[in-house]
Amino acid sequence: MKENSHTIGTARSARINEAVRICIVGKLRLALARVGLPSANLDICFWSLAPAQGLPRVIGDVCSTLRTHTGTTTGKTTGTKGQQMKKTQWKTALWAAAKTASAAVALGLWAGSAAAQAQDPLKVIRIGIATGGVGSDPVRHGGTSAALAYTDGGLEEEFKKDGVKVQWTFFKGAGPAVNEALVNKQLDFAWQGDLPSIVHRASDVKTKIILGSGVRGGLYLAVPPDSNIRRLEDLKGRKVAVFKGTNLHLAAVRALADKGLSERDVKLLNLDLPSAEAALISKDIDAAFGYVGFFKLRDQGLAKVVWSAAEDSYKYTRQTALLVTDDFAARHPKAVERVVKTVVLYAHKYSDENRRAELFAQWGKAEYAEKVWREDFIGQPLRVRLSPLLDPFLVARYKDAADEAHKLKLIRKKPEIDSWFDRRYLNAALKELKLESYWPVYGANGDLVAAP
Repeated sequence: MKENSHTIGTARSARINEAVRICIVGKLRLALARVGLPSANLDICFWSLAPAQGLPRVIGDVCSTLRTHTGTTTGKTTGTKGQQMKKTQWKTALWAAAKTASAAVALGLWAGSAAAQAQDPLKVIRIGIATGGVGSDPVRHGGTSAALAYTDGGLEEEFKKDGVKVQWTFFKGAGPAVNEALVNKQLDFAWQGDLPSIVHRASDVKTKIILGSGVRGGLYLAVPPDSNIRRLEDLKGRKVAVFKGTNLHLAAVRALADKGLSERDVKLLNLDLPSAEAALISKDIDAAFGYVGFFKLRDQGLAKVVWSAAEDSYKYTRQTALLVTDDFAARHPKAVERVVKTVVLYAHKYSDENRRAELFAQWGKAEYAEKVWREDFIGQPLRVRLSPLLDPFLVARYKDAADEAHKLKLIRKKPEIDSWFDRRYLNAALKELKLESYWPVYGANGDLVAAP
């Protein structure tokens, strides 16, 4: 029976791993013999060696096995004279293994290296978007640089010559639904807000934030037209809708807290945006936190917009970003570079104030009307709202979000944030396109650090 390419690739990887194992074990046997130590059981540490484990796991297993079978500990001398090993001798043995394994990686012999990647050519890029959009075939979506790349088919064009398909999936369940897809390994990239991203990182889902796309997003409070609610402080004891688990949720809770209100002081109801709008119209709720869709209700006389995050404080704005899974980035780093560069090109094109009308006309074909976007962006430079930068401002907002999510017990453990931001791809794109100083840089406190 004819072997398929996957079977052949798997068999080849197994042979490569065995060859590398033999090389490493041989080097270690020689090193141990030179310092008078037994090595008969050395190869036991390689029994579970897998391609994805790489050099750190190899060396770790070697250390563990040496301790087990020689009774030694690093930097100390124990046992009989023939089993004594000083710290320098440990380094000699480990360095021999490290050189062999490193050489294997450099030559592409390791099954997890570029040679093995050739057995798994890129055929499809799967991107998840934390919104349902509108319509179908195609779904229409606006509001960010990622949305511009989607609408214009920029990524499809970029990868067309390689025969790579770009698959977009829109999630009406927003960020939480995207997280489920990430857990099930159904996505390579994800566009979502800060809170759901923090939730999946706290659950050890391996991703990297590679691009800002939708920073300083608006947040609004709407009430029925005859309501006496005029400000956030008036919400005490009222029924208020918010889409929990999304970045709307955390921004709303943050704003309420700064006005002296906790979640216990208001009756927060979990409603998605369409349900919240319907509840406002029927007056089943007293207020709702949401986005620019409230403008349409206001213009129809069905609601009043009484509060805006952008007019109050940058701290209450919402942040969204593009993430890539660690697995995809490890297997296809060049593809990640191309995705980031493509989205940066769209961010640059539409950060030009001369294109403001064109930008809103483009987005006006999607979820919300053109005039809605014009109002949402009043007083806000395009270079600020469309910035792809992973600057101190954005990092600080994610840190704040992680702190708040932990305090609210939305996550069990608070994740580390700094190393989550991977600037390699963005920095490479900015350098290649000569855009390193094009967008403003903001500090953690929201102050301008570097003007374009």
